[in-house]
Amino acid sequence: MAPLHLTIFFIFFSFIFAASSTSFTPTRHPFDPLTETELKLVRTIVNKSYPIGPDHKFTFQYVGLNEPDKSLVLSWHSSRNHTIKPPPRQAFVIARDKGKSRELVVDFSSRAIVSDKIHVGNGYPMLTNDEQEAATDIVLKFKAFRDSVTKRGLNVSEIVFTSSTVGWYGESEAETERVIRMMPFYLDGTVNMYLRPIEGMTIIVNLDEMKVSEFKDRSTVTMPKANGTEYRFSKLKPPFGPALRNAVVLQPDGPGFKVDGHVVRWANWEFHLSFDVRAGVVISLASIFDMDVNKYRQVLYKGHLSEMFIPYMDPTEDWYFITYLDCGDFGCGQCAVSLEPYTDCPAGAIFMDGIFAGQDGTPAKIPNAICIFEKYAGDIMWRHTEAEIPNLEITEVRPDVSLVARIVTTVGNYDYIVDYEFKPSGSIKMGVGLTGVLEVKPVEYVHTSEVKDNEDLHGTIVADNTVGVNHDHFVTFRLDLDIDGTDNSFVRNELVTKRTAKSVNTPRKSYWTTSPKTAKTEADARVKLGQKAEELVVVNPNKKTKHGNEVGYRLLPGSVSNPILFQDDYPQIRAAFTNYNVWITPYNRSEIWAGGLYADRSRGDDTLAVWSQKNRKIEKKDIVMWYTVGFHHVPSQEDFPTMPTMSGGFELRPTNFFEKNPVLKTKPIKLTTARKCTPNID
Repeated sequence: MAPLHLTIFFIFFSFIFAASSTSFTPTRHPFDPLTETELKLVRTIVNKSYPIGPDHKFTFQYVGLNEPDKSLVLSWHSSRNHTIKPPPRQAFVIARDKGKSRELVVDFSSRAIVSDKIHVGNGYPMLTNDEQEAATDIVLKFKAFRDSVTKRGLNVSEIVFTSSTVGWYGESEAETERVIRMMPFYLDGTVNMYLRPIEGMTIIVNLDEMKVSEFKDRSTVTMPKANGTEYRFSKLKPPFGPALRNAVVLQPDGPGFKVDGHVVRWANWEFHLSFDVRAGVVISLASIFDMDVNKYRQVLYKGHLSEMFIPYMDPTEDWYFITYLDCGDFGCGQCAVSLEPYTDCPAGAIFMDGIFAGQDGTPAKIPNAICIFEKYAGDIMWRHTEAEIPNLEITEVRPDVSLVARIVTTVGNYDYIVDYEFKPSGSIKMGVGLTGVLEVKPVEYVHTSEVKDNEDLHGTIVADNTVGVNHDHFVTFRLDLDIDGTDNSFVRNELVTKRTAKSVNTPRKSYWTTSPKTAKTEADARVKLGQKAEELVVVNPNKKTKHGNEVGYRLLPGSVSNPILFQDDYPQIRAAFTNYNVWITPYNRSEIWAGGLYADRSRGDDTLAVWSQKNRKIEKKDIVMWYTVGFHHVPSQEDFPTMPTMSGGFELRPTNFFEKNPVLKTKPIKLTTARKCTPNID
C-alpha cells in the first residue's frame, strides 16, 4: 500500500489534471469550420452579455470562423509538423439585437467577447431559415390574406410560400426596413410549387417586428395548370427514355485520396476543405507537390464562392424586385442540401456534414453537405502517337483522373452544383451547374399566336398559361492566389497582330506576337473578357524557371456573359462587381463578399467595385483574383418542368510553374477488373 501522503498527492494531482482537461481545447487546423461544441460555446458566451430567447430580440444571423491573421497561418503551415502555435481560434458573429446589426468576435481560448460593435451603414445580414419559416406562419394566420384566398376560391391548406428579398430602389434610410416579400404558390395536384404561382398579391413581412406590414391583392386569377409538372420518377408514366446503363467506376482498392480531419491529400495535391454557412465550400492552403524540387509549392491560399447575382428581366409590379444576391441574402451554405450517394456523387465518394448556427445559436446540421470523389469520364490527360519513324510505331496515353469537391445549394427554385476540381497536371477547375425549376409567371396564352402586338412577355411560353421569365446568373468567386509565395503580380499578355516585314522573304502577310504588360494598380487589372485577345496570368516575379520565365498560373475563362442592364439601374448598382469578369485587388481580410458584408437591401456602397476605386498598387503584392461566371438565360420548353443542367466555369492552369510536364511520369492505370472494350460489329 502506498504511503498516505503519496496517495493524497496522487488524488490531488489527478483532480487538477481532470479539471484542466475539461477546459482544454485540442489544437485544430486554423481553417477548420466551427464544430457543434464550439457553436454551443459561442452561444453560451454571447448569452452572458445578450440574453437569448423568445422574449429577447437577439438572433444569430451569421456565425462563422473569424479568419485568422494570414501571416500567422502561413508561419504555422510552413513550420515542420506544425510546431509553431496556431493562430487564436475565434468566431465571427453577426446578430440582430433590438433592430440593429451587432458584430461580435468570440475568442475560444479566453472564452470571451473580444470585439463588440454595432454596424453603422446600409444593408442587413443574411436571412435565417427560422425567420423565413416564422414569416410563413404569420402570413397563413393573417386575416386579410385568408379572406383573399377565399375570394379567389382557393384552399389555404394547398398554399406554400417562398421568401424573396426586396432589394433597394432609391428609398431613403428611414424607408429601408428589414423586410421580406412572401410569394405564394398553389399545390393542388403538384409538388412542383414554383410552376403554380399565385400572382397579384403583395405580402410584406417586417422581420424585426415579425408582422405583416403591407398586404394588397389585385385579384389576378390566371394560374398555370398542375398537369405536366410532375418530376418524381415514381409518379411518372411510360414511355420512359432514353435508357442509360449503369455507369460505375470500379475502385477495388478503395478511393485514391485520404481525408485527415478536413485536410485532403490526393495524387500530388494537398488542401484544406471546410464549410461556411454563407460561402458553402471553402478551399484553403492548396499546394501541389513538385517532384523536381521534392516539396509542396503554394498555389491557392483560399478560394470560395463570394456572391451570386440573379436579376429577372420583368419590370412589372409582381417581378421587378426579383434581383437576388443569393449568398448574401440567403446563404449558399445554409441552402446546401444533403447529397445522395450514387446520384449526386459517384461510388467511392466521401461525405462531410455542414454545421452551422441556427437563429437561436444552437447548432444545425446538413448531413452529407459536401462530397469528395475521384472522377474519370474517359478523358485523356495526355497522349501521343508517333507513326513517322520507320519500323517503329509508338502510342503513349494517360487517362485523366481528377479529384472533385462538390456542394449543391438549392436557393429557392434553382439548384446550383458547385465543383472544385483538382488535376494532377496542376490545374484547378471551378465548375457551376444550373438545374432545378424555372421561375414562371401565369399568362392567358397557350400559343405565341395569341400574344398581342407589341406585348413583351419578358420570357418564353414554355407550357399552357406559363411563361419562363428571362434572367441572368452571375456567380462570383474569390481566389486568393499565392503562386509560390505571397508576392505576386498580374500580367495581361496581349496577343498583337503584326504585318510581316517586307524584308522577310515569305508569302505570309501577318502573324501575332505577345505583348505582356504587368498591371500596376487595380484599374489596370479590370478585365472585360472578349474585347481583345490576351492571356491573363498571375505570376511570382521573384521566382523563375531555369530558362528565365516567371512562374505563374494562367486563367482559362469559360464562356463569357456580361451584364447588359443599364449601369444606373438599381440592381446593377448593387451588383457592380459583375461589371468586369476579372478584378485584382490587394489582399484585405475584410474584403470577402463581393456584394458587401450586408447584402440584403444594400445600396452598392460596400462592394468589390467600390473597394477597387481606391486603385491600390498590386504589383509584387499579396493579391486576390475575383472571377465571375455569367449566364444569360432565355428559357425554352426543354427547361420545363425541370431543367437539364446548364454548365459553365473556368480553369486555373500552371504556366511556367513547372520545369516540364508534371504528369510526364504518371504511371499507366491497370484496369484489372473493368469490362473490356468491344469492337463495333457490322
